[in-house]
Amino acid sequence: MPHGADKRPEMDGYIPPDVVRDITTRKMPDMTRPAWALSVTDLFTIGIGPSSSHTVGPMRAAVHFAEQAVSYGQPSRVVCKLYGSLALTGKGHATDTAILVGLSGWLPDRIDPEAIAPLVTEIRATQNLKLAGLYDIVFDPETDLQFMMGEFLPEHSNGMVFEAIYPHGKPFTATYFSIGGGAITGDSVVSRSNNIALPYAYTSGEELLTICATENLSIAGVVARNELAFRTETETHAFIDQVREAMMASIRRGVSLEGTLPGGLNVKRRARAMKERLEERGPRIDPSHIFEWVSLYALAVNEENAAGGRVVTAPTNGAAGVLPAVIKYYETFVPGATKEGTRTLLMTAAAIGFLYKTNASISAAEMGCQGEVGVACSMAAAGLCAALGGTPGQIENAAEIGMEHNLGLTCDPIGGLVQVPCIERNTMGAVKAINATYLALNGDGHHIVSLDAVIETMRQTGEDMRAKYKETSLGGLAVNVVEC
Repeated sequence: MPHGADKRPEMDGYIPPDVVRDITTRKMPDMTRPAWALSVTDLFTIGIGPSSSHTVGPMRAAVHFAEQAVSYGQPSRVVCKLYGSLALTGKGHATDTAILVGLSGWLPDRIDPEAIAPLVTEIRATQNLKLAGLYDIVFDPETDLQFMMGEFLPEHSNGMVFEAIYPHGKPFTATYFSIGGGAITGDSVVSRSNNIALPYAYTSGEELLTICATENLSIAGVVARNELAFRTETETHAFIDQVREAMMASIRRGVSLEGTLPGGLNVKRRARAMKERLEERGPRIDPSHIFEWVSLYALAVNEENAAGGRVVTAPTNGAAGVLPAVIKYYETFVPGATKEGTRTLLMTAAAIGFLYKTNASISAAEMGCQGEVGVACSMAAAGLCAALGGTPGQIENAAEIGMEHNLGLTCDPIGGLVQVPCIERNTMGAVKAINATYLALNGDGHHIVSLDAVIETMRQTGEDMRAKYKETSLGGLAVNVVEC
């Protein structure tokens, strides 16, 4: 057992209430607050479902480890141990699949989702994988990929320990943590942004509003100026356009497919049938018509995510449907919507996402779903408000409203799958974001609760939340609904 691991009794995956209480009250080191300059490319990444923290992050960690391991020679064996939430809900979140694919050298944005199942089937059948795409090694997932049920590493709930064993010499061991949105920290993980100095650095909503006022910039304008520290404006626009297209592609694919989602809950895809019904009804003038379409967009994305398809972490996979649905709403139902408006929406959303990532966390294992769908709702509300011409004060207000009414949202996925309540929850987040936008636009930007206050409240609420409600599937719907 690695140094610092907190030994828990293994009881078929069940953690007794007193142990859960101990986990919850333990003061964790703050690993979620980045000490580096954040870019839009850090917040929006194109990957695969069903989870950014449990699929994308572990896959990236496995790739990083594999590359390091082969630099010391050809191992005879590799072992991976999953801790905390990764162990408790890892099978439902396809963490085991992610590890096998990552050890084989594939990153989430490089592999065709259709190629994953055949690759994993071959590894399991042959008990052999090509480490980092270079060396064939014996790997039996039943013994070499271990779910350490009931064991938590003290640094973070999403912990992984890899070990490479060589015919000669010392083993190579590395520990990683998946901290939300696909981001990882751990041994030898270095951000490319460590030495970047931003022209308009900010760590709070108040600082951001001050910059906007003193420099006569919009929030999207502040982000655009900061992105110049990483790349040209043309390159940033190309990336934002790529993100938008990937989001729209996930909607198109989601509404084109039918059948049952994997995992055993027998959850049926609903997006295609819903789209057909809406089209048959034709245009209507009642407001519900628009919200049904918005719900459809979010539903389509998250069904695609649940099926392991290509989605954009925005800021996570579990909340991947909120921003695409709001963008689609803007482009479809707002008169005069433009390409530049969509760019403004995404850049502004990123500005708000940076604040949550810096001052709290976007990891459901730390914050519950308020850190995923809640943050996505806040980001989308701010982005839409900006695209509709809102002032910086109104945008900040929209972001605050979007989170204020998601505070305390738990993460209790049934069966450890990103399906129930996750898929429908994205539809609610998208509708809330639109509502928050128009509430803010009907004000003058002045309001009682600041965005900074609501972010701090979210952080405190996440720390106070019992562990069983934070992506462990040990409480809430996960234990009160009988799996079909």
